[in-house]
Amino acid sequence: MNFYELLVNLKINQLMSTTENLIPSTNYQERFKDFEYPSPELLNPGNHSLILIDHEGQMIFPVESIPKLELRNNVAILAYYSKVYEIPTILSTIAEKGFAGPILTEIRQYYPDAPVYDRISMNLWEDTNAREAVIATDKKRLVMAGLWTDVCLGFTVLSALKAGYEVYIITDASGATSVEAHQIAIQRMVQAGAIPMTTSTYISEILRDYGRADNATPDIGALLHDGLVKYMNFGIGIDYADHMVPAYPTYKGFNK
Repeated sequence: MNFYELLVNLKINQLMSTTENLIPSTNYQERFKDFEYPSPELLNPGNHSLILIDHEGQMIFPVESIPKLELRNNVAILAYYSKVYEIPTILSTIAEKGFAGPILTEIRQYYPDAPVYDRISMNLWEDTNAREAVIATDKKRLVMAGLWTDVCLGFTVLSALKAGYEVYIITDASGATSVEAHQIAIQRMVQAGAIPMTTSTYISEILRDYGRADNATPDIGALLHDGLVKYMNFGIGIDYADHMVPAYPTYKGFNK
């Protein structure tokens, strides 16, 4: 079965677009808890946890290394797909009430009830509650993104590497107050052993195969399609084909 036939079978034209339609937190793990992913050297939904650090208003205001709207969109993509795939996700803020404000809406909309570990230390790893939450996920691979790249993200990455974790950094869901600060921080983390990647690479890596058992279900298939259309650059092409190309398998027709 090719990709397009799979999409037809999943009837993904009946998209689910609200957070309430995301799968309940127990369904995914119950159905796929024994699933063995191929290519274990790559990231998959079951072999890592995601850590989002200090994506707050006061922290994003002075970011100059990436356009702010692009940064916010990339953070939303991470939150969306981590929720769909039930990836253990740790949320942390710094000085939420006294300075930096709440975590961004792009994250809160998908994690309205998740604990958010507020800190006073710039290094998440030095905060006992946040560090213990990471350890409790029982994942030796950590994927991180945060503000600012050269401070709270960088310090946390270096400490996690020292603690023996394999750490990935999502560079375009992170930012700093200058391009130089961002680039030098990435270099420092990579030299210490961190693995850089972009949001698009991360999503592609965990999704990877539309025919994979955990993807080939109607609920997951619809959510994957919805996320691509809403957030990814190439999603506009999918949306166009859905509405404007009669030969496209998921064609819905104009104005539908």
